Amino acid sequence: MRNTTGHLRTALWLAELGIPVLPLREGKLPFGNCPACTSSACGDRPHMLAAGPCRCPAPCHAWGAATTDPDVLTGPAWLRVWRQAGAVAYHPGGAGLTVVDLDDAEAVTWARQTLPATTVVPTTRGEHWIYRGAMQSKNGVRPGVDVKSTMSYVRWRGPGAGTMAMLPDVVRALVVKEPTASQTRSAIVAVSAGGGQCPHRSPAYLERGIVMAEQRITAAAKAIHKTVYRTFLAVLSAHGRCGCLTEAHTTRLFTAAQAKGETVRHCEVAWANALTKLGM
Repeated sequence: MRNTTGHLRTALWLAELGIPVLPLREGKLPFGNCPACTSSACGDRPHMLAAGPCRCPAPCHAWGAATTDPDVLTGPAWLRVWRQAGAVAYHPGGAGLTVVDLDDAEAVTWARQTLPATTVVPTTRGEHWIYRGAMQSKNGVRPGVDVKSTMSYVRWRGPGAGTMAMLPDVVRALVVKEPTASQTRSAIVAVSAGGGQCPHRSPAYLERGIVMAEQRITAAAKAIHKTVYRTFLAVLSAHGRCGCLTEAHTTRLFTAAQAKGETVRHCEVAWANALTKLGM
């Protein structure tokens, strides 16, 4: 007999803490898409841009189905799934967390020698090191090491031990791609063509871009998630590669999005997805 009550109780407790959760079937796999969403027939991309329950009647789309809504978790469609569940998973990026998944003893040794101490959760073959802060997810960043945060899910194995630390730069650097020679040459040519001065550093040019982005978000009457993501994508495409964007600029964009009903978590995920799309 499956531990239906225990899994649901755990899920509700995590949801109360603000951690988006979803059921897993045996083998740590998410439940398959509902018939309406098979092979992405429902056009699932728009609601893959932010954490939250998908719009179909049952849990699917893996991390995109993760939710903190107790009414969804205990609704008739989800209760049927919990009866088949083998475990509980959570979306770390949706909770503002990053998990460094260490899959073997060698990876654990590397982490102990390289990473700042933080909350550690034992797993079957290794450990999960959990940090405060969301980032891009990427598997295989080094032998036996995956980084799981936005657009990813992790099996819940308990609260672990140790004080959780802020996400360090050494973990962020694990997913950064080294620029190719052609990319480096292109960047040099672009700067040279502008007379050696980056046009993005012009205060008027940058200010105009931020104002237009704020106006675009504010004017959106529908598809707010999609508009916020596409606006972030446009801003980063124009201004994100030369260091001219500051925390004050991103705060303005997040504030505009929140005024349209977006949560800080949704803003962070949309921003991270835009960075991923641009390979930044």
